[in-house]
Amino acid sequence: MNKIIWLFPFVLSTLYVSAQKKTDRKTLSNLQMHVAYLASDKLEGRRTGTPGEQLAAAYIAGQMKDIGLTPMGEEGFLQTFTVKEGREPAADTKMSIGDQILTPGTQFIPLPFSAASSAKGEVIPNVNEPDNIWLVNVSEMDITNPHESMANQYLKEAKEAQQAGATAVVFYNSKETAAEVAEWLDQNPAPIPVPAVWVNDAVSKKLMADDAEGFKINLQVAFKPTKRTGTNVIGYIDNKAEKTIILGAHYDHLGYGEDHNGLGTATKEIYNGADDNASGTAALLEIARLLKASKLRGNNYAIVAFSGEELGLFGSKYFTEHSQIALSQANFMINMDMVGRLTAEKGLQIGGIGTSPAWNTILPAVAPKELKLSYDSAGVGPSDHTSFYRKNIPVLFFFTGTHSDYHKPTDDAGKLNYDGALSVVKLVYDIIDKANGMDKLTFSKTREPQMGTNARFSVTLGIMPDYTFDKGGVRIDGVTDGRPASKAGMAAGDVIVQMGSLPVTNLEAYMQALGTFKKGDQTDVKVKRGNAEKVFQVQF
Repeated sequence: MNKIIWLFPFVLSTLYVSAQKKTDRKTLSNLQMHVAYLASDKLEGRRTGTPGEQLAAAYIAGQMKDIGLTPMGEEGFLQTFTVKEGREPAADTKMSIGDQILTPGTQFIPLPFSAASSAKGEVIPNVNEPDNIWLVNVSEMDITNPHESMANQYLKEAKEAQQAGATAVVFYNSKETAAEVAEWLDQNPAPIPVPAVWVNDAVSKKLMADDAEGFKINLQVAFKPTKRTGTNVIGYIDNKAEKTIILGAHYDHLGYGEDHNGLGTATKEIYNGADDNASGTAALLEIARLLKASKLRGNNYAIVAFSGEELGLFGSKYFTEHSQIALSQANFMINMDMVGRLTAEKGLQIGGIGTSPAWNTILPAVAPKELKLSYDSAGVGPSDHTSFYRKNIPVLFFFTGTHSDYHKPTDDAGKLNYDGALSVVKLVYDIIDKANGMDKLTFSKTREPQMGTNARFSVTLGIMPDYTFDKGGVRIDGVTDGRPASKAGMAAGDVIVQMGSLPVTNLEAYMQALGTFKKGDQTDVKVKRGNAEKVFQVQF
């Protein structure tokens, strides 16, 4: 009898461990399956507003349906929103110089203040006459205010030319790229009475050639409106509870880098975004599956895959303004962004712990001893939880850190630590379990980055900061080849402490300092490398 009593708990324990391992194996397999699809070339980088984003949204909606979630979008699981409305050259926009027909969008671009009209003339370089097309050398323009945008400088110059009799204005020999000028078309200034266009370097060289005598220019400008939309995917578990936990992750990424927010150097490579953020989306779906099958009925659960995050939290901002789930009932929000590169050295960062006093009770109770955790109190940051913090909802932000593949085409599925992602899934589930029997969490405001609303970033240093570093300055996690930091000799592990005369005490101070520079500027950057200080001269 004693022998049977001794074996019985052992057998139960063995069966329990086996069941747990089976559950974990299922979750692990699903995580790999989700990421493999979402980060595949077929989806072409899941850029907001593209067919690849729509394929991703359809996949996520299909998974939510299979799990048994209730659709809570405006069209089934889907909720669409406008990212931006602007203009682009219409099909009848044309320009030729002599016999050469130029390509709109690359060789020439109508400026946002251009009239939608046509002009032609025979132009002699360096000779601008009334009743003719004028050529304006941008490098020789009188820039009266170096802090004013170049788009406004072009507008002033074009107005002066038109008032002096120009029938059209062609700007050449500029520092702007075609992509930068194209972004100006999102602006909508009042048009001047004549057409105005920008031409690229190759056309500028033709206009500036030593043997240039004269050019017959024929141009016509027309615009068409454009509208770019994104899609959130929203599922719901209705437990008839009085409060709702919102779980989120963004699924959009950078496409081919068309929005110029990538760090790759190639012109036509897919940014698959396996860690950023197929990993968080995969974790979101698996947590939803576990919750649907659970007995955790003290809360309802809103499961939201956001788009538009890479462009500025568009999807989460829209959700908080147009949710079919009453945010007054929101208990808290958990956001997972880049949770696929867990390492023993960096561990897992959890942000937002200052947004409710309850986190100081919940987190210590469920934190696994074998997992290195670092905490940040702030409720705001560069991801979708910020939109919920702004609505006075407690938040947590899960993040395993940046790496050398961040915002590069090399962020691929094979580089993820899926066991680490499983650890994140289990920890989030345990947090929800712990909060299940508790009252609705109390919201607390936290510190916020002190960034002026007028800060502009017209340059980049080409570094990947370590967001988990909190020992003064900004530690570099990676340096992009060919960018200013790389050319100057800076390296991963360096800690930036000063840019020019401005001290860099944290990431916010770094961004403020960066916003004071423009293209062509030079400055000294002081870093700590180990116990030594080094100064590098950087040119933007």
